[in-house]
Amino acid sequence: MASASRGPLAGYKIIEIAGIGPGPFAAMMLCDMGAEVVRVERVQAVRDATSGNANWDVMQRGRKNIAIDLKQPDGVEALLQLVERADALIEGFRPGVMERLGVGPDICLARNKKLVFGRMTGWGQDGPYANSAGHDINYIALAGALAHFGRAGEAPVPPLNMVGDFGGGGMLLAYGVVCALLEAQRSGAGQVVDAAMVDGSAILMSMFWGFKNIGMHDENARGTNMLDTGAHFYDVYKCSDGKYVSIGSIEPQFYAQLLQLTGLASDAEFANQQDRSMWPKLKKRLTDVFATKSQSEWSQIMEGTDVCFAPVLTMSEAAKHPHNVARETFIKVDGVVQPAPAPRFSRTQTSVSHGPVVAGENTREVLQSWGVKNVDDLIARGVVKQSTGSK
Repeated sequence: MASASRGPLAGYKIIEIAGIGPGPFAAMMLCDMGAEVVRVERVQAVRDATSGNANWDVMQRGRKNIAIDLKQPDGVEALLQLVERADALIEGFRPGVMERLGVGPDICLARNKKLVFGRMTGWGQDGPYANSAGHDINYIALAGALAHFGRAGEAPVPPLNMVGDFGGGGMLLAYGVVCALLEAQRSGAGQVVDAAMVDGSAILMSMFWGFKNIGMHDENARGTNMLDTGAHFYDVYKCSDGKYVSIGSIEPQFYAQLLQLTGLASDAEFANQQDRSMWPKLKKRLTDVFATKSQSEWSQIMEGTDVCFAPVLTMSEAAKHPHNVARETFIKVDGVVQPAPAPRFSRTQTSVSHGPVVAGENTREVLQSWGVKNVDDLIARGVVKQSTGSK
């Protein structure tokens, strides 16, 4: 039976200094796992709570939101009073910004020796690029990842911003924070977590470094290797209705089933799966085969087999697919469809308590419940701000 707690991190208190991209994603991951995460906005971000909602921004779900003016000494003091009661703080500014605001790791750890201070940047806290601006595309380029996305003879293709911002960034930060929280339980001491998207993107390439070392992946021949669209048995194919299917028949037994279900089992040209000299020709032939049927028809033929097959779905289509529906991979929060928390736990089950709220919606409530002094006075003087129309 599930515990009454809402996720394995229930009971942990985390401060999120508002930012964009990987920082909010890390905060969402931690909040989804049950931590009480409070997002701290600038007072300039606060607006009338009755003028609309923030439901579109899925990555802000589950948190309470407060607004503090960190350019005022009393605002800094209010945040430090929260720090005293927090298990972790995460921020995503350039190196040195938190220090200039007076809430850097040294000051925060002096107020709370067990605090985990998570820092999310693109280039890291040091190094020649540390103080330069950048975005996902730049971080994955320098990490040696971007060069390997794309087809032969074409330019590298950025894989949205999933590798740098989210896989190599926000998820790395969330992982680092949880590791440091575990260590703090034993040592009684907090520490700084330096999560850099360039580092995270690099470590996501670990398997391909191994492949390169044994000659299985030619880093100078993008789009010709087994997993980068070079192989005919690992690619996407266009169907007669203009939609696509994905094939990943790497293992010999799965490849044999692919040939059987495409009617090519007795074709001698397909017999030697790993003959790279034949891959371009075999890909052309498979392209012609898949173009003879619709995505739905191929799904009826291949779903449930060991071909390693799935239709290529849009976000909206994925939310309606029977497998995802059965697993509740997507949920509705306040009427907005979005991915469910992941991973899943047998005992400390996760859930999303509510959707995003507007900036400053919970300022008075959070500051009072966390023990900050003179909250009404701070609101009256504009040191912190409560959104009008909210409690």
